[in-house]
Amino acid sequence: MHSPLTRRGFLATGSGLAAATVLPGLSGCSALTGADSDPDTLVVHSQLGTSAPGSPTYLAALDRFRKENPGLKVKNLINGDDLAQVYETSRLARKEPDVVMVNLYDKTLAWTDVGATVDVKGYLDDWGLRDRVLPQALAEWTDAKGRVRAFPYFATNWPIAFNRALLDRAGVDAIPTTGDELIAAARKLRAKGIAPVTVGGNDWTGQKLLAQIIQTFLTEEEAKHAYSTGDFGSRGAREGIEYFVTLRDAGVFADKAQGLIADTMFTQFNTGAAAIESAMSSALAKVPPTVARHTEVGGWPLTGGAVHDKPTILRTYTLIGFWISPNGTKKIDAVEKFLRFMYRPDTVSRFIKESGRDMALRSDTLSTDFPLVAAAQRLGSTVSQALLPDVYVPPAAAQPLITATSTSFTRGTNAAKVRAVLETAYRSA
Repeated sequence: MHSPLTRRGFLATGSGLAAATVLPGLSGCSALTGADSDPDTLVVHSQLGTSAPGSPTYLAALDRFRKENPGLKVKNLINGDDLAQVYETSRLARKEPDVVMVNLYDKTLAWTDVGATVDVKGYLDDWGLRDRVLPQALAEWTDAKGRVRAFPYFATNWPIAFNRALLDRAGVDAIPTTGDELIAAARKLRAKGIAPVTVGGNDWTGQKLLAQIIQTFLTEEEAKHAYSTGDFGSRGAREGIEYFVTLRDAGVFADKAQGLIADTMFTQFNTGAAAIESAMSSALAKVPPTVARHTEVGGWPLTGGAVHDKPTILRTYTLIGFWISPNGTKKIDAVEKFLRFMYRPDTVSRFIKESGRDMALRSDTLSTDFPLVAAAQRLGSTVSQALLPDVYVPPAAAQPLITATSTSFTRGTNAAKVRAVLETAYRSA
């Protein structure tokens, strides 16, 4: 995969970012003062610490780690969606944090290749932690050159959630498992003033669902080819796009889906305004009990000729990993203590029990206090798995694909136009 974030590109991108002395969302200090040269201070940069799912458990884990290691201080930096940008800026100044907790997507795909973070394979083996990692997780975090980009940590199941109470109110007798059943259900729901499938057609949630539907007629290898090259001209890709367009123009998706975002989607489902959503584990954990008790999870409905034999879901093991920076290698003893602590079975179990997180590590613990998360974990072979395209999409194409997704969810955009905007997203990649 060609990455646009070459060493020269990385520097060019960051030089513009570095002009800001303080970047939005950074907790406690600016990006350029994130590092701490004190060998007894470990600097961790994370998206956990505010409202992100798992934040209370993470902060409690930091407190326990500090108590168990009284001679080692931990400075916690917090960012939201701009974490990758903030980290790159601090790396350009050689003041980056020691450990970064972020997912494998978009900008981060290039970090190991350009030296912004280091290959952790040797540390994983030297510290005896490889056996703690699920094999599929290790495979997803390993790049084409055999380097392990980060220590895997959070994973996610990504099923379809169906509010049975709303379906029943509309006279839908069973969870739709085919495209025709989904279209029929959508008509009945609309007749009752209920949005059928809510989706963030203007952000990552819509991009993932679109990719999932296109894969109705694609094998895993064909999907990898399409999303790594931007070639959606194969018969299977064209049929998948046509299936999406058929569903969209039949009114399956919420009105004006092309302008909705994830927060809108979650709100519509969690308040009972919409009957169906594509929801990852962290979203399922936040469904209120009044809605969760009437909700079932399953897969996306198929249609005739599909390559899958069961409705599809997405799964990924690349939601959050622990990346080690060049600065972190200078404090590797402290980093080792921190990673060993975070990989401990008791720490992992608390994320599962307290936060409803799926993990990329081995554990017998179930999310019993989060019934929809646990139900998704139990789906097993009752569903088929589509490919999450994140690690195959070139970083330069990631954001253009969001724009293409919005166009695709706009009713009246024909299949040829959808294919054209998807392929155009790759022209700069």
